[in-house]
Amino acid sequence: MFGFDPTTITFLIYIVGMISIGFIAYRFTNNLSDYILGGRRLGSFVTGLSAGASDMSGWLLMGLPGAIYAAGLVEGWIAIGLTIGAYLNWLFVAGRLRMHTEFNANSLTLPEYFHHRFGDKTKLLKIISAAIILFFFAIYCASGVVAGARLFENLFGVPYETALWYGALATIIYTFIGGFLAVSWTDTIQATLMLFALFLTPVFILIQLGGFEETHTVLMQAGEAANKDFTDLFTGTTFVGLLSLSAWGLGYFGQPHILARFMAADSPRSIPNARRISMTWMIICLFGSVGIGFFGQAYFFANLGQAELVNQNHEQVFIELAKLLFNPWVAGVLLSAILAAVMSTLSCQLLICSSAITEDFYKGMLKPNATEKELVWLGRIMVLAIAVLAIVLAQDPDSKVLGLVSYAWAGFGCAFGPVVILSLFWKRMNAAGAMAGMLTGALVVVFWNTLVPDSGIYEMIPGFILATLAIFIVSLVTPAPREEIVTTFEKAQKAYEREMN
Repeated sequence: MFGFDPTTITFLIYIVGMISIGFIAYRFTNNLSDYILGGRRLGSFVTGLSAGASDMSGWLLMGLPGAIYAAGLVEGWIAIGLTIGAYLNWLFVAGRLRMHTEFNANSLTLPEYFHHRFGDKTKLLKIISAAIILFFFAIYCASGVVAGARLFENLFGVPYETALWYGALATIIYTFIGGFLAVSWTDTIQATLMLFALFLTPVFILIQLGGFEETHTVLMQAGEAANKDFTDLFTGTTFVGLLSLSAWGLGYFGQPHILARFMAADSPRSIPNARRISMTWMIICLFGSVGIGFFGQAYFFANLGQAELVNQNHEQVFIELAKLLFNPWVAGVLLSAILAAVMSTLSCQLLICSSAITEDFYKGMLKPNATEKELVWLGRIMVLAIAVLAIVLAQDPDSKVLGLVSYAWAGFGCAFGPVVILSLFWKRMNAAGAMAGMLTGALVVVFWNTLVPDSGIYEMIPGFILATLAIFIVSLVTPAPREEIVTTFEKAQKAYEREMN
């Protein structure tokens, strides 16, 4: 199938290593809590790095560098918004969510937390939130499959339709076998690999071009040729455009795969250290990602004979640079970072979807007395089913990684972000308000571009604002939460304050 060149050998070693971790984690997976949240025993180091790795999918090494390559530093506002949003999420949500989920029936999933937090006797909150997770994660998973497919298509010359399966297979295997522990342990390794690739590549581009001054000169020449300034953070955009790019940061508050890492921490006390680890990793990686696209523009302008593939598909810029600048053995390690980014996020997303079906639909609605072994194996089967659905959705060879991520990111940010934040800070919020906010956020994202075409506004902005307003208005015009709901909220708040003091 593949020739045994250095890059292929490196890939095979990496994939075998990840699958081996899945088998090790299998030995520690005894019940559904282990499979979904690792038994809530992740320390600060694994929590911090796995949260970062599960967040930064293939878009970090393909989508964002491609956007910077095409438009210049103005697209860097995405990175700025993400950094601010991630920090605020760690600061205000992480520890509180860890404590509140424990006090609310030791909830293992976001839908289950909503169900118990608001005392929803109809179970409608659980059903709707689980359905939203499945809908948007199917699209999000498809973005990971596309990124993996592009990697295998480029390196091994296999057709896109075949590359889809190769790119997803290793992720499916270790997630199927090891569950959350396998995903978290491998995320830690993958985060390290991504950091290495994103730090090293921009440095080598600068060395190849003769230093920063020479690279800047080439960038100015490239800008003149393209009639744009690649070095300006404000070129060719408007206030609305900058706001839309920065608004990516709002999405953090509602991402189930990131919130699951907070819920799995061994204690709220481990969150501050995890935050420092995760934010340091994230800032370095985002700088590297922006640097690859930015300096990559200079490299390919100076080497036009090598630029054909990148100019056809900007999201290939990192892959091409790794192949051109590095020894094949090193290139194999660097390109494994793309697979690492894809695998780390896709595996977590598959697991969240699986948990939504097993915990929130099957156990919550169909068979409350299901055994732990039955639920774990159903979860594994659902991982396979959702992976196949993601592969089907990714069939379009014209799919762009960043476009798919942008849509799903906004969907989760608007549907769950305001609900999560207010559920942790406002005890007057009730089930009706949570439902109104969730549906408003999701529907605005789905229909925004249809109802307001060519607005130039990222659907995250209207979706987040309208969902927040819906929660406040509906909660205030409907009956207050029951006394026991308010009491549980206050107990969780006091317990969190004790833990952190």
